[in-house]
Amino acid sequence: MSACLFDLDGVITQTAKVHAQAWKQTFDEFRIPFEIVPDYADYVDGKPRADGVQSVLTARGIEATPELVADIASKKDQHFLDLIHRDGVETYESSVSYIRQARAAGMKLAVVSSSKHTTEVLSAAALDSDFDAQVDGNLAEREHLPGKPAPDTYLAAATMLQTLPANAAVYEDALAGVEAGRAGRFGLVVGIDRAGQADALRAHGADIVVQDLAQLMNS
Repeated sequence: MSACLFDLDGVITQTAKVHAQAWKQTFDEFRIPFEIVPDYADYVDGKPRADGVQSVLTARGIEATPELVADIASKKDQHFLDLIHRDGVETYESSVSYIRQARAAGMKLAVVSSSKHTTEVLSAAALDSDFDAQVDGNLAEREHLPGKPAPDTYLAAATMLQTLPANAAVYEDALAGVEAGRAGRFGLVVGIDRAGQADALRAHGADIVVQDLAQLMNS
């Protein structure tokens, strides 16, 4: 392997729980049923905001009009920013150590996230200088790249790193993310089980599943 491609929320930063809380607040305000377990993992985790909204609305039998999708997505974005500005951003220290070990070993590194706030989150976590490439929701929108589970954002990161997918590893905690890694034919897809869904991660395409990247240190 010559490159490591990391999802952000739930892999590097503990912002997945912040996203989940923001989604819950938002759907509650719109009086649309949403429970963090299992709905976050099943419908929105790892996806662009609008796609997540559409998944929930479809599951609830609600017409996903462009106006409703946009309103819900905007409100969720507002709640997420309010939460990180109030509470800050926590990282998984073992993931930070793993990233720096990979860099020291000469690996090329990229962060690949559906979030349009990747830059702000990395900056808040003091990780903005650790990656050679960044593919986020803003770039995906500009380049018209479909979000995960489509592989396009990961493939774009591999291109930016001048690395073949077969020579790169993908690190994901979301079902949509491991599915994207498998669809992109990456050399290794690592599922990180933060939510008791190891079997589902394997079923969606993870080659190996760990609970924490500390399990892969020095291996």
